[in-house]
This record gives sequence, C-alpha cells and structure tokens, in this order.
Amino acid sequence: MAEAKTAKSSASSKLADGARDKPGEPAGGQEPLTNKAYEKELKSLHVELVKLQEWVVKTGAKVCIVFEGRDGAGKGGTIKAITERVSPRVFRVIALPAPTEREKTQMYVQRYLPHLPAAGEIVLFDRSWYNRAGVERVMGFCTEQQVHDFFKGVPLIERAIIHSGVILLKYWLEVSEEEQTRRLEARINDGRKIWKLSPMDLLSYSRWYDYSRARDDMFAATDTDEAPWHVVRSDDKKRARLNLIAHLLDSIPYQPMPREKVKLPKRQKPEGYRQPDRPIRYVPQKY
Repeated sequence: MAEAKTAKSSASSKLADGARDKPGEPAGGQEPLTNKAYEKELKSLHVELVKLQEWVVKTGAKVCIVFEGRDGAGKGGTIKAITERVSPRVFRVIALPAPTEREKTQMYVQRYLPHLPAAGEIVLFDRSWYNRAGVERVMGFCTEQQVHDFFKGVPLIERAIIHSGVILLKYWLEVSEEEQTRRLEARINDGRKIWKLSPMDLLSYSRWYDYSRARDDMFAATDTDEAPWHVVRSDDKKRARLNLIAHLLDSIPYQPMPREKVKLPKRQKPEGYRQPDRPIRYVPQKY
C-alpha cells in the first residue's frame, strides 16, 4: 500500500488545506493547475483506480459513492475523470431520470435500492436519494413533512446499507456563486454543453440561498459518524477532481492484487489466408 500512498500524496495534501473552512468559501488563493501537472497527477491516480478495481473484483467488495452538489459544481466531469480508465462493468454510473408516475407511489428510496452494488461492483450515483433534500424540497416537489420523514429515515437506511457490507462515501461538490454563473453562461454559448442546461437548472440558479439553506439542513440531519459528508471545493475543477479521487482512494482499504507478468503470444501464420476481393466500405477520411 506504500506505493499507493506515494501516488496519492500530493493530491491528498492539497485536500487537507483549509479542510475546516465552511462550504461556499473560496479556496485559499491557489494558482490553477497546468494541464501538464493535472494530467501527470491524474495518470498516477488512474493507476490506483485500476488497482482498486482489481481488488474489488477479487475480494467481492461493494462500494457506493454518492455525488451531490449545486448545478455546475462539476459532478459529471469528476465522475468521468474517475471512470475513463476503468471497466464500466465494475464502475457503474447511475443517473436516474425524474420518477415515473408508478415510482411516485413507492416508498421514496425504493427506486434507488436496486442500483446498490453487488459483490465486485463500484456504483457511482450522479445525484441520489438526496434529491429529496435538495431539488425536490426547493422546487416544491415534496412536502416539508416528507422532507422531515426523509431526514429521520435516511441515517437508518444508510446504516443498514453499511452494515450489509457496502463501503458508502458521500461527496458534496461546492461551487461559488461567481464560478457557477461563469459555468452556466458557458453552457449557453457552447453547442457541446447546451444540453446540460435544463429549465430546472435555470430555476435553481435563481434560488441560491434556498439551496444553501436546504444543504445546511441536509448536512445537519445526515452528516453522521457512520456516513459523513465530504465537501470538495470545486471552483478549480482540476484540483477538485484530484482531491476527490485521492480522498476516495484513501478511504477504501484496497491492496494491489498479485498479477502475472503479461507477455504477448506469437501470432499464428497466415496458412494461405488472403484478403477477400469484395469491396470494403471504408469510412471517408475527412480529417
């Protein structure tokens, strides 16, 4: 594990800086990371994520990671950074749509429970059951009594999840007002990102302090010793991703698994094989 600790040391130390500050406060005046420095750190962390993957598969461990935060806080980009070099069969991303009419009649957390990890899986929730504490509450999609019941019940449910053998990690990505504005405006003007800007995003943008109050109530009710919230400053996307991944790796007691040395075998001889004479429809080379 010493090797893993070395690979994560720089990002972990950055995470520790200002860890006691309040959500929403700016991140201590650090210069943005260069792309070169970011890619170097991310590559080391990707190697560790592959080791984590192998450990989860071979030991049958179960890991559930919850990602919450304001619109534009960087949840999707962070999840992509985690999953881009690992197997989607092990790292499963869950991003549920709005509930159906049938799901609205179910026990609230019922539609989330089937997606919890089985042995050998890591599940990443891009928003989760905490929708009730955030968007549903602020936008009036549920009653205050339902929110109260949720706050009473969710610590018990998370305790049951943990006692079933699941490693549960909860992350809140916090972005400043100014940076959120910059990112949402960038979505308006970028054809690659306009799909990320929904009518709900625009409504939530106008209710910054309603969301702040909802976040504070959520932390007060659900930040428990068994399932604590970990807040990540995300104004600097690169640092946020590195810090979160490093913390994730430090929070799971994985070990590098023994692996046989890989050597490519010799290719077979053609034994009379020839390319067919029929025309092949190649994609035009426009670039």
